[in-house]
Amino acid sequence: MAEPKDHKLFIKSRFAKRGIYWLPNLFTIAALFAGFYAIVQAVGGRFEQAAIAIFVALVLDGLDGRVARLTHTQSAFGAELDSLSDMVSFGVAPALVVYVWALKDFAAMQTVPLLGPWLSTKLGWIAAFVYCACAALRLARFNTNIDVVDKRFFQGMPSPAAAAVVAGLVLAMTEYQVKGADVKWLAWGLTLVAGLTMVSNLRYYSGKDINLRKSVPFSAVVAIALGFVLLISFAGTLPELLFTLFALYGLSGYALWVYDKLRGKRLPPPAAPG
Repeated sequence: MAEPKDHKLFIKSRFAKRGIYWLPNLFTIAALFAGFYAIVQAVGGRFEQAAIAIFVALVLDGLDGRVARLTHTQSAFGAELDSLSDMVSFGVAPALVVYVWALKDFAAMQTVPLLGPWLSTKLGWIAAFVYCACAALRLARFNTNIDVVDKRFFQGMPSPAAAAVVAGLVLAMTEYQVKGADVKWLAWGLTLVAGLTMVSNLRYYSGKDINLRKSVPFSAVVAIALGFVLLISFAGTLPELLFTLFALYGLSGYALWVYDKLRGKRLPPPAAPG
């Protein structure tokens, strides 16, 4: 006996919907794979590939939400999966990459005055763990504050940006064949600052209120073009450019805090982290 036509249409429609809902999650899984790949490459001593993989995860993480909104396939499952993927790609992966690249060398150095032998040899993994823990705390804060905050600003530096700063340092130094052991103190300080900035109350512009359909003054377009020219001029290679861009974004939160203090304004409620 032949199946009713409407029954076949129902099955086809159901599977089509399930396929659409998997689309943004595929981008999230791809970002998760990039983070895992970064860890594997770091363990194998291929730090350039590890850093590049973190930037790939950053791009994929930016796409999954946009794909979900464009296809109207947002879901609670997708949001939870995205948070778990972010923890791996922007929490665990950068911490492990920078640890294997530079911070593990603290275990072989002599005792630092005033710190003692135990703390001196543990400085590397302490900084890596602080970064990883701060990424987890940031994601937890984001999940609890998402519905009650100003969407125009992030509260603290977004975890993808913090990961890009750490990975950008590794990529830029590797471009010039600088070993992590030679800049371990720089890597240590940057890792700590990036981690603590994630859980700070500094405001970071999210860009979510930008309307690409809205007209802007011609001078604004010229200023943006000149900004790109200056960045490319001072940062001659792509690794330098990426590190410079995300480092400037990281500093923008501190600059905005100073600006608000100088103007004597009361800071508005902090926005959700990204």
